[in-house]
Amino acid sequence: MADEAKILEIIEIARTSGKIRKGSNETTKAIEKGEAKLVAYAADVNPKEVIMHIPLLCKEKGIKCFEISKREDLGAAAGLPVATAAVAIVKEGDAKKHIDVLQAE
Repeated sequence: MADEAKILEIIEIARTSGKIRKGSNETTKAIEKGEAKLVAYAADVNPKEVIMHIPLLCKEKGIKCFEISKREDLGAAAGLPVATAAVAIVKEGDAKKHIDVLQAE
């Protein structure tokens, strides 16, 4: 399993060279439309109901999904000045090879 730092790095690469969706609503829409290539959500979201459906949706759609321990870390990787509950990579950009390696795991 990939470590948290690696996932955050992949999100940063995709943010600068591809396209990401930020927040649980945008992430959910990207998963449902089949646009998400990789999803990360924060474990410290309160209430849990905000992100509970995300791993289940990802499993249903066959999308790699990772838990990140802190919302702040996820927000920073997404280039936000605030914390975020979830991030979906919709266009990999330069992160494609990293994501391909994760898909193979």
